[in-house]
Amino acid sequence: MSTLSSAPSAQLPDGTAAPEGTSVPRNTGRRRGPRRPAWATALLVLGVLATIAVFLVPLYWLFSSALKPHQDIYTWPLQWIPTELTFSNFVGAWEAAAFDRFFLNSIITTGVGTVLEIVLAILSAYAFVFVEFRFKKVVFGLIVASLMLPGHVTLIVNYITVANLGWLNTYAGIILPGIASAFAMFLIYQYMRTIDKDILQAAEIDGAGHIRRMLTIVVPLSSPMILTTTLIVMVGKWNEYVWPLIVTSTEDMRTLPIGLLFLRSQEGYSNWGVIMAGAVFVSLPMLILFFLAQKRIIGGLAAGAMK
Repeated sequence: MSTLSSAPSAQLPDGTAAPEGTSVPRNTGRRRGPRRPAWATALLVLGVLATIAVFLVPLYWLFSSALKPHQDIYTWPLQWIPTELTFSNFVGAWEAAAFDRFFLNSIITTGVGTVLEIVLAILSAYAFVFVEFRFKKVVFGLIVASLMLPGHVTLIVNYITVANLGWLNTYAGIILPGIASAFAMFLIYQYMRTIDKDILQAAEIDGAGHIRRMLTIVVPLSSPMILTTTLIVMVGKWNEYVWPLIVTSTEDMRTLPIGLLFLRSQEGYSNWGVIMAGAVFVSLPMLILFFLAQKRIIGGLAAGAMK
């Protein structure tokens, strides 16, 4: 004898049984929020397009002007698309100023300065998070408070110090005054605070000292934020203008931003194609670096904020 099991009948929202053959919509548990009005969507799209235009139009004008013939730059109405592409502006900029030396100086000052600044930031952040010492909160508060001071406040003091040490027109004079960064330390410190201290306590029981714990545990776990901070510091040092201008007075120690100023003084205001080509020399390396590492920069900042 076989037993047939009938499927339970569908019910209406009021609890009564629905007539046979009637389909009742099922509640899938998904709730849709209120739909955005069409005017709000249009306003949002316009805002995004306006923001894109503010950033991309000057960038497009820079690169297009560097590739335009001389007459296209001064035409009215504006010539947005070059009538022909020319690379003579880049050749003229390279020959008008010692860009090979400017590139070398920028690479040295940016590379060495970034490494020293990140190393000091890691050491300081580790000490404030995992090392107990007297007046730690006071020292940390003073360092963070320095972020509220404009950087130009210390220009005169730093210049007098560098001059007395005989470091004018030297790499040491350009690099060393800027290697202590409260900004870089604070970013890495905020990320290190999220690391479980029980891991370090276990390593301490196994006999690991502070240096070993920092290098084998803390730094690998903090690598997303360290990489993000490194890229931000690198861009800042590459584009630094005021300090290298103050402490250098010879052409062989100029960096790229100062070289661009030197190029403008050489060309005056009559040959903007050459000046735009020089600006491309300055900006292109960091633009390439940002496009290659933008996911890591944004991901590191987002991870630090989420944690």
